Amino acid sequence: MSSINKVVLAYSGGLDTSVIVKWLQETYNCEVVTFTADIGQGEEVEPARAKAEALGVKEIYIDDLREEFVRDFVFPMFRANTIYEGEYLLGTSIARPLISKRLIEIANETGADAISHGATGKGNDQVRFELGAYALKPGIQVIAPWREWDLTSRETLMAYCEEHNIPVDFSSKKKKSPYSMDANLLHISYEGGVLEDPWTEAEEDMWRWSVSPEAAPDVATYIDLTFEKGDIVAIDGERLSPAEVLAKLNKLGGDNGIGRLDIVENRYVGMKSRGCYETPGGTIILKAHRAIESITLDREVAHLKDSLMPKYAELIYNGYWWSPERQLLQNVIDESQEPVNGDVRLKLYKGGVHVVGRRSDDSLFDENIATFEDDAGAYDQKDAEGFIKLNALRMRIAANKGRKLL
Repeated sequence: MSSINKVVLAYSGGLDTSVIVKWLQETYNCEVVTFTADIGQGEEVEPARAKAEALGVKEIYIDDLREEFVRDFVFPMFRANTIYEGEYLLGTSIARPLISKRLIEIANETGADAISHGATGKGNDQVRFELGAYALKPGIQVIAPWREWDLTSRETLMAYCEEHNIPVDFSSKKKKSPYSMDANLLHISYEGGVLEDPWTEAEEDMWRWSVSPEAAPDVATYIDLTFEKGDIVAIDGERLSPAEVLAKLNKLGGDNGIGRLDIVENRYVGMKSRGCYETPGGTIILKAHRAIESITLDREVAHLKDSLMPKYAELIYNGYWWSPERQLLQNVIDESQEPVNGDVRLKLYKGGVHVVGRRSDDSLFDENIATFEDDAGAYDQKDAEGFIKLNALRMRIAANKGRKLL
C-alpha cells in the first residue's frame, strides 16, 4: 500500500509528462495534481488543461510566472554579471528554483504528499528541482519516474500511450524536433541529435529566435537602456516591466543575430554535455550591465564582485539557489547595486553588442582627473613615483637577497 495519496507534477502537456500522469496514477494509486508554468517559453500553455482533464486530473494549476521569473530570478542573477564556465548565461538553470518553489506552494495548498518531475537521471535538472524542494519543504517526498520506470526511449513511451489511451495529440501527427529543447523568457536550449557529436556544426534551421549574423541587417540598431539599482527599467525612454524588458531585448537581439552559443559544459552529475543556446536579451543585458557598473562601481567593489561571480554561477548551475550561501552572496551583490543607475547606449550589429555610451549621476568617472589635457592640478603626477616605489619594495628586497625570477 503506497503512502503517497497525492502528487503535484510539473506538467508540460507533452509526451513525457503525459505518460508520467498515468504512470503515477497506476504505480502509486494516487491522485495527481498538475502544475504548468508559463515562464515565457513561447508556446500556448492553456492546452495542457484539456490534456490533464482527459487524463482524469481534477486539480490543475496553470500559472503565468513571467514577471516573477524575470524580476525575482533573472534580474538578481544579472546583477552579479553571472556566467558559467565563461560562456553560459544559465537560462535553464535559473528557471528551476522558481518551478520548485511553486511545486512546493501547490503541495502545501493541496495537501500533497509528494512532488514529481520529468527530468532524467542523466541531467542537472533532477538535482535542481529536488535540492530546491528539500530546502523549501524538508519532509517532501520526490518521485522521479525516469529513475524508476523501464520506459527508456520515445518508442516505449509511445507504446505506453497507445496501451493506456493517453491523448498526446502531437505524438504521431507532428514531426518532432530532433533536439531536446527547453525554452523560457531568458533562452532556448538545444541538445541531442547531431549535437551529440561536438565536431558537427548545428544546422541553421535549428535556431528559433535569431537570424544568423550573416543574415542580420546591414544597418546597426542603436538602443538606450536605463538602469535603476542594477536592473533595466526602460528601453529608449519607455518604462517597461521586467518581463517586457526581456521580451523586447529578445526581439531586438534576435533580429540582429545576437545571442547564439555553442558550448560543451560540465554537468554537475559528472559528464560533459554539448548544448546550443539562444539568449539574445540576456547577452545584451550582460554587456550593458557591465558598462553601467564600469562608471558607477568602486574599483575594489567591482573586482570583489568579479571574484565572487564564478562561485555564484556554480551555485545556480548546480541547483543551490535556495541555499544560505547563495542568499549571502545575493545580499552582498544587491548592496553593491545601490549606485548602479544611469543609461547605456548600445549598437547592435550582426551578432555583436557594442557599448558606445554610458552616463550616470552616480558616475565615479572624473573627466578633470582622467583627461590627457591640462588637468589644472587635479592630479599630481609626481605622486606616482612614491606609489610605484612602495609597491615595488617587497620585490626589491627579495631581489637584493638574491632571489631569482628567471
